[in-house]
Amino acid sequence: MASISIALSKGRIYDETAPLLARVGIRPKENPETSRKLVIATNRRDLRLIIVRASDTPTYVQRGGADLGIAGRDVLVEHGGEGLYQPVDLGIAACRMVVAVPKGFDYERVVRQGARLRVATKYVKTTREHFAAKGVHVDLIRLYGSMELAPLTGLADAIVDLVATGRTLRANDLVAVEEIMPVSARLIVNQAALKLKSSQLRPLVDAFARAARGRR
Repeated sequence: MASISIALSKGRIYDETAPLLARVGIRPKENPETSRKLVIATNRRDLRLIIVRASDTPTYVQRGGADLGIAGRDVLVEHGGEGLYQPVDLGIAACRMVVAVPKGFDYERVVRQGARLRVATKYVKTTREHFAAKGVHVDLIRLYGSMELAPLTGLADAIVDLVATGRTLRANDLVAVEEIMPVSARLIVNQAALKLKSSQLRPLVDAFARAARGRR
């Protein structure tokens, strides 16, 4: 029987995936959050977990480094999703991708007048497409750390980032002025693997779908 690999990232994605794995009957032999191993065996001899950076998950699945993976919609949209089958919205790691600005900044007037905006984000592709659709010219500043700092230091007029509760925005006197998209984690599958390992992967995809429905 061919081996199956699932690409996962540490942090919130893994924390919220762990109960789904349990419902599907997959138990890692080590805790990915504390183990230094990047390939982790499970109770299933034919299945292993591959621990990757969240932004790398689509690439590993697309290029066959993993058969399946779990990735946020934000990462998938930024990646482009080519060559990936996305059969199940798992409904976990839910948040929103928003445009946020300092309190008092007249975002609507700036957009209406067609002024050029300086926008800090790590979602460069998504942000460019969003503002292009609105006919707004932007200078994009790629950052990977705390986005909220960019407007506070004058580096940017606005940020595009993920927001769950909004507490961090409020603590830094920023307000969300526009939602780009709702975000949650998806199960993704390598299309070639789905054909070659159909007898193994399709039952697993169906099990994840049932587990996701069960948690709602």
